[in-house]
Amino acid sequence: MKILLLGGTADARHLSDALHKEGLSVIYSLAGLVRVPKVDCQLVVGGFTQFGGLAQYLKGNNIGAILDVTHPYAQTMSSKAVMAAKEVGIPCWRFHRPAWQQEAGDNWEDYQDDADLLAKLDGFRVPLLSAGQMSEALLKGILQLPSIERIVWRTAVAPKFALSDKVHWIKAIGPFALDDERQLLVDHGIDVIVSKNSGGMATYSKLVAARELSVPVLLHARPLLPAAEREFHDTEDCLQACIAAWGKNSIHSKNQPKDSQQ
Repeated sequence: MKILLLGGTADARHLSDALHKEGLSVIYSLAGLVRVPKVDCQLVVGGFTQFGGLAQYLKGNNIGAILDVTHPYAQTMSSKAVMAAKEVGIPCWRFHRPAWQQEAGDNWEDYQDDADLLAKLDGFRVPLLSAGQMSEALLKGILQLPSIERIVWRTAVAPKFALSDKVHWIKAIGPFALDDERQLLVDHGIDVIVSKNSGGMATYSKLVAARELSVPVLLHARPLLPAAEREFHDTEDCLQACIAAWGKNSIHSKNQPKDSQQ
C-alpha cells in the first residue's frame, strides 16, 4: 500500500525515512519553498495543482493512506488532506508536534489575526518578527504604529516585496543556539518577539532568551483544523501505529488487493 506523507518539517523527514526503512511504500510531498531535503523514498515537490488537485493525485497514484506531517500552521494543506481523503475513501492521519507550554518567567500572550497583532504591538518599539512570511500590508501596518521605531524580521525565504529602511531583514533557518538568540535580542534592542507556537526545539531558544531577558512574546494561536482519523503528538507513537496498520505484516495490508500493495 502506498502512503502519501505530506511533509516540509524535520519530523516529516524522520518519519518518511523510518517508514521507508520498515519497508513501507512512502511518497514524500512538500512545497519546496525553502529547501528540498534528501529522503530515501519517492519525492513529490511543488504541490498537487500540477496533477489536477490532491484527490486526483490520490486516485491516479493508487494512494492507500495520507499521513499529514506538515507544519502546524499549514492550515490549507491539512484541511485539503482531510477532505481529499474522505472523497477518495482512504484514511488521513496527522502528526503535529505539541505546542510550546508557558513556564515560570515567561510573558506570553496569544494573538488571533493581523488586526489583533497590531493592537498588541501598539506601545512596543523594536519587535523581532519570527513568525515566518508576513504580508506587505501587515508590515506597513506595524510601521505605522506610533511607538514602532524599527523592525527586525527573520525568515527562511526572502520577502517578495521591497522593504522599508526601518525593516532589518535576516535570512536564517533554525536550529538556533541560545547564545546567538540572546545576543540577537540584546544587539538589536528587541522589546517584543512575534512568533508562531510551532513547538519543537529548533527555534525554542528564542523563548528561553526572552525569558532570561524579560522580553514579552506574542504567539500566533494555532489554527483550528478539521479532525483527522487519528492524530499523534509523539513521533514514535505515530511510527509504530503506521507500521502496525500499514506495514507488510499488518492485518490491513494482508487484506488489501494485490494491486493496492504495489
